[in-house]
Amino acid sequence: MIDQDTFERIKTKHGHYASWAVWAEVGNKPKSNVGDLSIFEPKENHGLLEQLNPNFVLVCLNISRGIQFPCFGNFHDGRGKSQDFKIRYALTGTILWGAYMTDIIKNVEQKSSKELTAYLRQHPSAVSENVEQFTDELSDLGVKQPTLVAFGGDVHEILSKSRNLSGRYDIWPAPHFSSYMSKENYRKGIAEIVERKAGPSGFRVGHG
Repeated sequence: MIDQDTFERIKTKHGHYASWAVWAEVGNKPKSNVGDLSIFEPKENHGLLEQLNPNFVLVCLNISRGIQFPCFGNFHDGRGKSQDFKIRYALTGTILWGAYMTDIIKNVEQKSSKELTAYLRQHPSAVSENVEQFTDELSDLGVKQPTLVAFGGDVHEILSKSRNLSGRYDIWPAPHFSSYMSKENYRKGIAEIVERKAGPSGFRVGHG
């Protein structure tokens, strides 16, 4: 749970590239309502702040294409090719529901992770600058030592090798939701991580 001031601070400073692991309920189709951002209106969604959990931070590499909506729209893309619906399916009923979500490399639209990681290896200063921004972002959450969940090997490598992050935070590796697998298999992958790291307490009934 977070307070209203923290929610508004995050929304103002980081809402363009960050979001929270909360989605509207699924409808008749697996991708239905993924892009419904009305859930991020506390006056309408009265239980929102109670669901948000900054003790977990889910970290991706970068945006693969432009974010459709400017505030909290990342990871909530309802367009046909988007795989964001897998995250909702995988996190439902786990301790990762309500986690903070962000990219380690900000405002870089690149579909190919190979091309981006190749660029970052040639320009280590770009990595250090983004890691510094990320640590400031973590400070704004108001949590001393959140658990970082790295979506994909490239992100895990960046977080684990960073002098600012390695040893300071517990870093969990997790499969990336854009991988070519069904939502059921993706959920199994996430469940294995949660069970190995948190045990049975990592699962709960519902997600409210």
